[in-house]
Amino acid sequence: MLSFSHPFIVDGQKGFDSMRTPLRGILAIPILLGVLPLAALATVVPCFAQAPPAPGARFVVVLDAAHGGDENGAQLALSGDPKQTQPEKAFALAFSVRLRSLLVARGITVVATRDGDSAMDADHRAETANRAKAQACLSLHASTSGSGAHLYISSLAPAEPARLAAWKTVQAAWVTRSLALAGSLNAALTHAGVPVTLGRTALPGLDSMACPAVAVELAPVLATSHMQAAALDDPAYQVRVADAVAAALVEWRSEAPQP
Repeated sequence: MLSFSHPFIVDGQKGFDSMRTPLRGILAIPILLGVLPLAALATVVPCFAQAPPAPGARFVVVLDAAHGGDENGAQLALSGDPKQTQPEKAFALAFSVRLRSLLVARGITVVATRDGDSAMDADHRAETANRAKAQACLSLHASTSGSGAHLYISSLAPAEPARLAAWKTVQAAWVTRSLALAGSLNAALTHAGVPVTLGRTALPGLDSMACPAVAVELAPVLATSHMQAAALDDPAYQVRVADAVAAALVEWRSEAPQP
């Protein structure tokens, strides 16, 4: 389940910002005589427009399995025994591993923010994506609420790329591309028979990523007159979702100009 409070950096100090609180736009940082104040260095990140990948160039996807360590996330009920639960952190990591194998088999380079049960704050996740110069980042979550796949992108207003952008709002220059990535995921998942809900919200981890970024939250599929139910821990359902996401990213690779 998506958490609504994550750390962020302001003037070198770590604080917290509610995910339901809109974040501000790109912060202009004046540079006098070529000297940038140390306080400003903690709040800005270089934000250069990326060129479209050249033929044969490395295409990088970052998979960010939510939670980890002492942060369990939601407790997910298992279909076999309602009294047994699985922490969201374990589900997200297992799904990340499944999806990673599919992407690597398709020639996509994958960088994972975590490979084990380790704690990681939002800044570290964003730094991992930015260092990788990723063409896409998926933040993976799970929930027992709702039905199917929930796709969220940042609620930041779109902004032009800036040479120096505020750390908390780097994603503003990529929101348009993130919307396009969410559209590709939506099309692939819908084609696979997975109901999709689209939304926008403040996402501190994604808001600091300089790449197209989408939070993907999986939930069970609720039975309807035209759709069969699927439990969150149903292997066939997980395979169907992972295959659809992989197909969307392969398509994204073929048409992914950057801002």
